[in-house]
Amino acid sequence: MNGSFNELSAIYLQIAAMIEDDVLRGILCEGEQVPSTNELARAYNINPATAAKGVNLLVDEGVLYKRRGIGMFVAEGARTAIVQKRKNAFYDAFVTQLAREAKALEISKEELTAMIERAASE
Repeated sequence: MNGSFNELSAIYLQIAAMIEDDVLRGILCEGEQVPSTNELARAYNINPATAAKGVNLLVDEGVLYKRRGIGMFVAEGARTAIVQKRKNAFYDAFVTQLAREAKALEISKEELTAMIERAASE
């Protein structure tokens, strides 16, 4: 895991996002052990409780699972779950707003599709 923190969101959320990013990029694979909360705390110079909060968030979402006495591991289907979660967030944050603005500007579906295709090719 690598990265740095920003002031835009809580550190534990950024820890969870970094782990998710590593799963998406294939750095952490299903069934593979993730760094412990103490390792995360040392690596990022944060409180272990903060690291644990980020890890436990992913446990609650079914992305990670605990093996008692051994550690945390990437759950089967984690990558698919993360992709779906992020697609839903993308839809909520961007697509609905885009469609609303297009409607307000009287942009047809065809025009909007052409704009998206042009932007995707740039």
